[in-house]
Amino acid sequence: MQETRFRRGFTLIEIMAVVLIIGLLGTLVGLAIAPQIDKARVSTARSQIKMLDAALETYRMDNAKFPTSEHGLEALINPPEGARNYQPGGYLAKRQVPLDPWGNAYLYESPGQHNDHSYDLWSLGADSAPGGEGVDADIGNWADEQSEG
Repeated sequence: MQETRFRRGFTLIEIMAVVLIIGLLGTLVGLAIAPQIDKARVSTARSQIKMLDAALETYRMDNAKFPTSEHGLEALINPPEGARNYQPGGYLAKRQVPLDPWGNAYLYESPGQHNDHSYDLWSLGADSAPGGEGVDADIGNWADEQSEG
């Protein structure tokens, strides 16, 4: 009697089917996660703006006024000319102004167009351009609850 040997392993078609299924599942998961990442970036921008607001308020209490537009947020880490009671070490941890979650600098204007007695502080959002909707919308200190996107 002759012994029949079966080769164990997968055929090329079986392997391709598994790779295709994994790719489809990865795509579905990616599509479900992407909007959550955008929402997290908007939330991070709002949190950073609140943190910068607190630092600017402390600066104002020490120096009797907010930094000028020319001094900008740099005044929180390096004393501008004319600062009276500037805190040693500045007003921000790590002595650096954070970038927004999209890698751009926050914009600062004093006096502001929206807050004419203080300042405007904002991020241009995901599109890095003024205006926009959803995650592309500007995120500023003049409105606490803007659209989440």
